[in-house]
Amino acid sequence: MGVKPAIGRKPNKNPPIFSHEFVIQNHADIVSCMVMVFLVGLMVQSTSPVASLFISLHHNITGLEGSREIPKGEPFLYESGWKDACSVFFYSLVCIVMHAILQEYFLDKISKKFHLSKSRLSSLNESGQLVVFHLMTLLWGGDAIIREGFVFNISHLWEAWPNHPMSFLLKLWWIVQASYWIHAIPELYFQRIKREEWGGRIRHAARVGVCLIVLHSLAEFVAHCNRLNSILRGEREDFLDNALSVTNGTIFVSVRLCSLVLGVLTFYFGLAGAAPFALRVGALSLLVYLMFNFVSEAMKQRQEALQQVQTKAKKEKKEKPKKEK
Repeated sequence: MGVKPAIGRKPNKNPPIFSHEFVIQNHADIVSCMVMVFLVGLMVQSTSPVASLFISLHHNITGLEGSREIPKGEPFLYESGWKDACSVFFYSLVCIVMHAILQEYFLDKISKKFHLSKSRLSSLNESGQLVVFHLMTLLWGGDAIIREGFVFNISHLWEAWPNHPMSFLLKLWWIVQASYWIHAIPELYFQRIKREEWGGRIRHAARVGVCLIVLHSLAEFVAHCNRLNSILRGEREDFLDNALSVTNGTIFVSVRLCSLVLGVLTFYFGLAGAAPFALRVGALSLLVYLMFNFVSEAMKQRQEALQQVQTKAKKEKKEKPKKEK
């Protein structure tokens, strides 16, 4: 039998410091203090270089600050580099703080108002967080796409590749994207997710992903073997060249068909209860549409190749009588 507390005294519900329960209950305050350390360090001259390594964006290749000659300056353009890992770490801490704010001031109040069950509460917390993140991604990413001019000049997507520097807005968008998905790993611990479910949350697409990647690697291996053969052997057409060409085409089509079948089996039948029916039908329709376009394009290229062979043969037939005369 447990000892009852004295009358007028409440049992101590505060967990021991540095215990798991203490860290889980106060993780937002702990991480907020870590963020404040970086921000205060940015204000102190001696620690400003170290703090700016985590807060600012780095690896700029162009750009000038405003001056008398150029009041507006020139926009800064960035590329990726090792210092981005420091920025991702800092903004992952910021994502944890924002996650806790959204959870405490919005989602918890909604759950108390509707008195949801544990399963529905878990779904509410997950979808509530993701709906805000995806809305921010949509608006911010859409604004970046419009500012970069990808909508009105789609050739910007591939022009001057691979020299594609990023504007400040676009690079910060990518930093935040990486930070958000990295912060999801410690959130499994902070949200008291059972350890048995950690693997499913982190590696939910590992199986189908490895199958699709292996299939893709097979097709790319054969394609590059065919390409190397054509590069090293020139335009000579012999048995090896024809065999590699036929093998490349066959495996390419087979891999696409297998990817379609795996996608349908996994996401439409295997995960039938994990997504709404309309979403699964939409995903299946997209797969079928992409496969239809691929088959149509392959047949069109085959017809064009046959026409070229026929026209070449006709020209050779016409040239032979002239030579005989």
